[in-house]
Amino acid sequence: MTTLPVSAFALAGRSLRISSRRPDALIVALMLPVMLMLIFVYFFGGAIDTGTAYVTYVVPGAMLLCAGFGAASTAVSVSEDMTNGIIDRFRSLDVGAVPILAGHVAASVVRNLISTTLVLAVALAIGFRPQAGPTAFLGAAGLLLAYITAISWLAAALGLLAKSPEAAGGFTFLMMFLPYPSSAFVPIETMPGWLHGFADHQPLTPVIESLRALLLAQPAGDAPWIALTWCAGITAVAVTLAGALFRNRTR
Repeated sequence: MTTLPVSAFALAGRSLRISSRRPDALIVALMLPVMLMLIFVYFFGGAIDTGTAYVTYVVPGAMLLCAGFGAASTAVSVSEDMTNGIIDRFRSLDVGAVPILAGHVAASVVRNLISTTLVLAVALAIGFRPQAGPTAFLGAAGLLLAYITAISWLAAALGLLAKSPEAAGGFTFLMMFLPYPSSAFVPIETMPGWLHGFADHQPLTPVIESLRALLLAQPAGDAPWIALTWCAGITAVAVTLAGALFRNRTR
């Protein structure tokens, strides 16, 4: 039987090669979050009072928005594998659900790290100035990696739930929408009162607040622990759900 690390690495390489053969989708996934960040900074930033330069405020949310777009392509890739017959060939080679899905997730993490690095580079070019020391920067990177891993596993589960690649892309809309009703782009207190409860307690708000505090050397409180708890919970649920859906789809 092929060992898990070997299978997962091989399948992650396969997913990355497939991504490289779709330059249009790759360019959209890389450039759209950058364009949205530029739109918010230069079109709307002057009208939004955050108590600091708007680019400084918006970067953490742009990073998570970027991860959402990257996860959407993961869901589509998983759904394509489930509908084009390649899974039967993998199973004939004694490759199970975990390495197949772990390969997709690993490739998603690599793609998302590249795209978030691009977002950060553009942000630095237009005036973002992080104040984080080495420890805080590593903490922010670790939290971002935990979030990307969680959302990638969730996207894999949604790809298994969908009956077609088109439906998989639609299912991931929620992941791309969640940054908006959070503290990503505007302070929550400026939103309508009926929205405060959801915005304060949804998963992305503590992740964003933690990244913002770590990158700007500000007090983070218990936000990082809440964020990590959300990431761990989403990952655990998504991995369990993905395994069950894979077994159901391949009976």
